[in-house]
Amino acid sequence: MLKELNKVIDYIEEHLTADLSLEAISRYAGVSGYHLRMIFFYLSGMTLSEYIKNRKLAEANQDLLMGEKVTDVAFKYGYQSIDGFTRAFKKWSGFLPSDVIKKGISKSFPKLSFVITVKGGVSMEFRIEEKPAFNLVGVSKRVPMQFEGVNMEIVKLAESITEEQRKEMHALQNIEPYEIINASYDADANFLKEEGYLTHLIGVLTTEDQVSDLLDKVPVPACTWAVFPNEGPFPATLQNTMARIYSEWLPSANYEVIDFPNFSFTIMDKEKPDYAYSEIWIPVRRK
Repeated sequence: MLKELNKVIDYIEEHLTADLSLEAISRYAGVSGYHLRMIFFYLSGMTLSEYIKNRKLAEANQDLLMGEKVTDVAFKYGYQSIDGFTRAFKKWSGFLPSDVIKKGISKSFPKLSFVITVKGGVSMEFRIEEKPAFNLVGVSKRVPMQFEGVNMEIVKLAESITEEQRKEMHALQNIEPYEIINASYDADANFLKEEGYLTHLIGVLTTEDQVSDLLDKVPVPACTWAVFPNEGPFPATLQNTMARIYSEWLPSANYEVIDFPNFSFTIMDKEKPDYAYSEIWIPVRRK
């Protein structure tokens, strides 16, 4: 995975002045756009779009130092107006493009390079499961992509579920895990949006095909799953496990993620406030 990520970095460098799209980048990387963004974020600490914007502006800074006109540089790196470029450059650097030309000041943002770093020797529990085809059924909504913190749109979705919908989900549920799950899929392909969206579903797993209009149904083909149990303070432990999956496990595993929905479930401990057991299910295939 690290080799592929470094190839992605090289690809971005070669296309900084082109119309970069997440679809093209993820196709080059051989991984879905959603998972590419997750891996990139947890390994680098920044979003893929933020990285590309920073690299474009850093290269624009160098071009201005070399005497290129602000107008030419703005259009070279995909900005539709000088005002838009000037605002972005000022926000990124703290000074105006004209200051670079007049005063020779500059700001750098080097190209990334991913390397293996051994951290602390903390073991990570996981298991591999083969699962036949099933359907995710439940209530879904387009929500903003958010890798950290509480997503309030998901909270609102959970609060919107009616008793009638709960009863139907319970009646349909017939395959493990026998829990209410949270699934994510269909992420926006346009990474140039500062905040893309994905579909989030709260529901159950079933092999039944007959579902009423009260619920949404998402078919999931038979595949292999990497399952990561975790237990501790909620939601910190769940979020930390997700981060470690993408920053530690995937780069060194003999598996790669595939473009099916991933899901998780959480069982709160009745005797310990804000403490829970969770499992994260990631669809994978052997390399």
